[in-house]
Amino acid sequence: MTQTPVKMTTENPTPDTMTLAEFEQRLPEFFATGTGSISDDPRLQAFLEANPDSAALVRDLEYIAAAASDLLKKEDIEPSDSVWQNIQNELKSALPDGPEPEPVA
Repeated sequence: MTQTPVKMTTENPTPDTMTLAEFEQRLPEFFATGTGSISDDPRLQAFLEANPDSAALVRDLEYIAAAASDLLKKEDIEPSDSVWQNIQNELKSALPDGPEPEPVA
């Protein structure tokens, strides 16, 4: 996925002049419009090297984003027939004597 790089203007300080507060305020934008990994963005390297707490935050957020993306990629897993059979058996044993429940297809 190709993303548009962040344009830095006077309203949008450069990484060289950005404060920690400005970085934290802009962090969602960096994630949304970055060209991949923020920790690998050459524009932010000097800032992240000078601010190890910010670099750690970025690494943590990148890890969380990657883990969330992996969760979304996993296919739904259907329980096996034996699981459904065990559920039916438990329901039968929990029900008072009466008509048999319909089998689950």
